[in-house]
Amino acid sequence: MNATGQSAVFGRRREPHTVIIARGNEIRHFTIRPWLAAFIGSALAAIAIGYLLATSYLVLRDDLIGATTARQARMQQAYEDRISALRAQVDRITSRQLLDQQLMETKVSELLERQTQLSQRHGRLGPLLERAENDVGTVPPGDPAVAAKPDKGAEVTGSINRPARNYAVASLGADLGAADTKPFSLWSTRTDPVPSDSAADRADKLFVSINQSLKSIENEQLNRISTLADNAYKSADAIQQALQAAGLPVDGDFGKNENDVGGPLIPLDSSMIFDSKVKELDEALNTLDQLKKEARQLPLANPAPGHSVTSPFGVRTDPILGTAALHSGMDFRAPIGMAARVTASGVVTKAGWNGGYGRMVEVDHGNGFATRYGHLSEIDVTVGEKLDAGAVIGKTGSSGRSTGPHLHYEVRHNGEAIDPLRFLTVGKKVAQYL
Repeated sequence: MNATGQSAVFGRRREPHTVIIARGNEIRHFTIRPWLAAFIGSALAAIAIGYLLATSYLVLRDDLIGATTARQARMQQAYEDRISALRAQVDRITSRQLLDQQLMETKVSELLERQTQLSQRHGRLGPLLERAENDVGTVPPGDPAVAAKPDKGAEVTGSINRPARNYAVASLGADLGAADTKPFSLWSTRTDPVPSDSAADRADKLFVSINQSLKSIENEQLNRISTLADNAYKSADAIQQALQAAGLPVDGDFGKNENDVGGPLIPLDSSMIFDSKVKELDEALNTLDQLKKEARQLPLANPAPGHSVTSPFGVRTDPILGTAALHSGMDFRAPIGMAARVTASGVVTKAGWNGGYGRMVEVDHGNGFATRYGHLSEIDVTVGEKLDAGAVIGKTGSSGRSTGPHLHYEVRHNGEAIDPLRFLTVGKKVAQYL
C-alpha cells in the first residue's frame, strides 16, 4: 500500500545501473550510482576543456609574446628618443653658454683694447693739444666757424692753399659714430627669445653702453682735433692775408693746390682716421707757427700805444722852414721821459746822436727790415745788443731837429723808408692771433 502510494506520487523508482563483468567462472558486478556518473562526466568535461585551453594557449603564445615584445620595444624607443632630445637640449644650452662666454670674453677684450688705444691717443694728444691751445687759443668773436667743421662744399678762402682736406674722412667718422649701435661683428648670436631682464641681456646692454661711451670719447677727440686744425688754418689765413694785403712779404709755400688731387680709393679705419687728423693738426700748427714767426719778426707793434699821431708819413710842411718836405716816419705825441719800446725783436745797429734825429736808436729786424726811434732824451741800449719785442730802448724827448717832445718812428726796408701805418694796421689785425 505504501509502496504503491509512493510510486503513484513520486513516479517509478529508477533502479541504479549495474555493470557486470564476467571472466571465466568469475562474475563481478558493479553498481553505478547516478551521482558517481555525474561526477565522472564532470571530470571528463573538465579535462576536455583544460586540454582545449592548453592547446589554444600553446597555439597563441608566440603571438602574445611577440606583441608584448613589440610593445616593450616601442616603449624603450620612446624613452631613448626622449633621452636623446633632452641630451640635445642640454648640449644646445651648454654650447650657447660657451658661445656667450666666448662672446663676453671677446667683447671685454675689444673694450680693453679700445680703452688702451684711447689712453695711448690721449698720451699722444696731450702735448699736441697743449701746443694747439697755446698757438691757436680762442677763435676771435664773430668767426662763423667757431667750433663747427667746414661744410663739404665750403670754399677755402685766403691765399694759403691748405693741404687737401679729405672731407670723406670726416663723413666716415660721423657715419661710424651714428651707425655703430652694435660695435662688434658678432654682438649677439641668440636665436631663442631671452627674457628682457636676463643676465645676458643686461650684460649686452652694459657692453653697448660702455662702447657708446668710448665711441663718444673717440669722436670728441677727433672733433676737437678737427676744430683746432681748422682754427689754426683760419688764423694762418688771416695772418697771411693781412700781411699780403699790406704788401708785406711772406716766405714759404704753406700748402698744396686742392684742385690738383686724385688717386685710388683706400678705405680708412678708426686708427687711420685718427692718424690722419693728428697729422693734419700738426701740419696746421706748423703752418701757423711759421707765419707767426715771420709776423713777429716784422715791426707790427705800436711804439707808443695810446698816444696820438701828430705828424703822419709823407709830404708835409716842414715845421721849421715852412716848406714842403718828405716826412720819413710818424710822430707820436709823448711827454719827456716816457719809455720808448722796440716794436719787434732784433739787434741794435745804431745807438747815439744822429744829426737831425738827435739821440736815435736803430734796430735791425732781419729780412731787410729796420726801425728807427728819434729825438730821444735818453738811450738805454748799446750797439749789438739783442732785443725782444717790447724791450725799452730809451726815453722820449725833444733832442735834435724838433719843436717839442715827441717820438719819431720810422720803418725801413733795405734802407728805404716805408709808411709805418701799413705795419700798424696789420698789427691790429693780427694781434689777436699772435
